[in-house]
Amino acid sequence: MRLRTAVNLADVRELARRRLPRPVFDMVDGGADDELTLARNEAAFRGLLLSPRPFEDVTRVDPSVRLFGRRLSLPVLLAPTGGGRIAHRRAELAVAAAARGQDTVYVQSTVTGYPLEEVARAGGGGLWYQLYLPASRDETRAMVARVAAAGYRALVLTVDTPVFGGRERDRRNGFSLPLRPSPRMLLHGASRPAWAVEFLRGNLPTRRDGRLSAWATQRQILASPRPVTWDDLAFVRDLWDGPLVIKGVLRAQECRRILDCGADGLIVSNHGGRQLDGVPATVEALPAVVEAVGGRVPVLLDGGVRRGTDVLKAVALGATAVLVGRPYLYGLAAGGQAGVERVLELLGAEFTRAMALTGCRTVADIDAGLLLPPR
Repeated sequence: MRLRTAVNLADVRELARRRLPRPVFDMVDGGADDELTLARNEAAFRGLLLSPRPFEDVTRVDPSVRLFGRRLSLPVLLAPTGGGRIAHRRAELAVAAAARGQDTVYVQSTVTGYPLEEVARAGGGGLWYQLYLPASRDETRAMVARVAAAGYRALVLTVDTPVFGGRERDRRNGFSLPLRPSPRMLLHGASRPAWAVEFLRGNLPTRRDGRLSAWATQRQILASPRPVTWDDLAFVRDLWDGPLVIKGVLRAQECRRILDCGADGLIVSNHGGRQLDGVPATVEALPAVVEAVGGRVPVLLDGGVRRGTDVLKAVALGATAVLVGRPYLYGLAAGGQAGVERVLELLGAEFTRAMALTGCRTVADIDAGLLLPPR
């Protein structure tokens, strides 16, 4: 199977599985503990049934959406994911370039193998930045200043990682981020020589290209995650002049206070099932958050999106857009930038077709009336 013959995201996932050593694929594919939430994220979408509207003229369908003043080709963004170099040596640079080419947004993670300025240049200045709080206020102030100077458009503060979840697949495999060349890595890589060459080329940093500082940030964040408090939220809001989006919301109870603190958007997220196992699927949590927000700011969703119909279902429940993480990592592993672009192309084609088949000419036509009530 070649990348261009992949007809859905499951095909792209299979290409990634074939290319990556099993422990590396497990790191991308796995979740926390029993992986109940990981499975529930996808299953909850499958449990939602569509009710198409007939008699609509859908000769022309426009899947674009506006978000914070920017037009996106479709309501699908690329979520922040750490450690992209385990999939491909160009990692975040390839993802940023793919997002730029497909007219959408990539949310660059704090956990990265490349300096944030280099990624910003690859993305053409249209990226968002996901922030894990550094250890001190001075470091936070310096980091936010760097992000602003590099031209990132929005800041995404992740609030669901006071500690990291129990990634049991990784523990069984003896793997953790950041991955480094080692005898054990070479042993696993021997079964996937093409991946091993890419991994070695992309993970031998030099001082000249600035990768050592990026790796130092990785190590610091991964070694000492910290909770985000209300005071931290207020502090970051004061530092950042652009849109501030809060990622990791699953409950309605805190939404009003978050907005009162100056947030400009929310992302309903359970970290892709990689933090607390046993929480609701994000599409199950979405309606209550949308209701609590009351249209004051955009609400986005990540977790479990594998089809264009999933995108449509999330928008019907009130999401402005969705984010995908694992799907584009599969594409990155399968074919670098071209693989990420293929994932966006597949989702875009499915979403546009789903709009036509449900009688929607524009994204604004998508509403809860397209979903059957739960049994």
